[in-house]
Amino acid sequence: MTSFDGTEIAYRVTRPPFEGAKTVILVNGLGGPYLAWRGQIEYLSDQYRFITWDYRGMYASQRPSPDVPGAYAVANHVRDLEVVLAAEGVRHGALMGWSMGVQVALEAFRRLPGFARNLVLLNGTSHRPLETLPQLGRLVPSLVDLATRAHAVASQVTRRAIRQPDAATWLRRMGMLETTLDGEVLAELMQPMGELDVEAFFRNLRALGAHDAEDVLEQIDVPTLLITGDRDTFAPRALAQAMARRIPMAEVLVVRGGTHYTAVEFPELVSLRIERFFADHGF
Repeated sequence: MTSFDGTEIAYRVTRPPFEGAKTVILVNGLGGPYLAWRGQIEYLSDQYRFITWDYRGMYASQRPSPDVPGAYAVANHVRDLEVVLAAEGVRHGALMGWSMGVQVALEAFRRLPGFARNLVLLNGTSHRPLETLPQLGRLVPSLVDLATRAHAVASQVTRRAIRQPDAATWLRRMGMLETTLDGEVLAELMQPMGELDVEAFFRNLRALGAHDAEDVLEQIDVPTLLITGDRDTFAPRALAQAMARRIPMAEVLVVRGGTHYTAVEFPELVSLRIERFFADHGF
């Protein structure tokens, strides 16, 4: 579909399992395509319709015009979502965000009052995300500049690195993935990441680093489930626990052994907890 500024945005919808099925909006992370939600979709698609979209410049979505002010701002991702919701005729639903998607989901809660019946927030933070990794935050402007000047080369290098047989090994050693993660699932997840537009990736990352949704927490008046892993180095469990103390109707699941990809590593556990959360709150 065509968004507010002319950017072509790709989105995906599962077939409703029955008439009147409620809708869950899957709000992606920056480090994973919609395939990162496969476990939850497979487990819950007999009860819910799922909608997700690719952020501008990512995967199947077009890069925005450089003339658009703050083209990659988190608020503009929410404006893209608004167009998707209008196209599908969705007026209410659950917002389920992972990593960067936690920031986007919180901004959507702010900008779409009355839409969310509940929130599920996985492996993310409400504060400026790059401040949890200050070394990376300081590098981002340089990486954006490098990717802009050497766009084709940067994309080619990334593609080759992702396709290396030992790429998964290095990700595990860095603590980004659990050692027990199924190899076939990981290969499926990493394949589209090798096709990323590197410049758009870092521009999205820079915009994400400037976003802060701290002030939204006390305003959340719907049931909220926070899920985190005790080995998540990008969004440590303490962040989820601190958020839960500020959200009036919050529940927390800490998954032992879970990294930043907890929902991919432990799909059955995470899906069961989400199913119970929805049932407990009449969704």
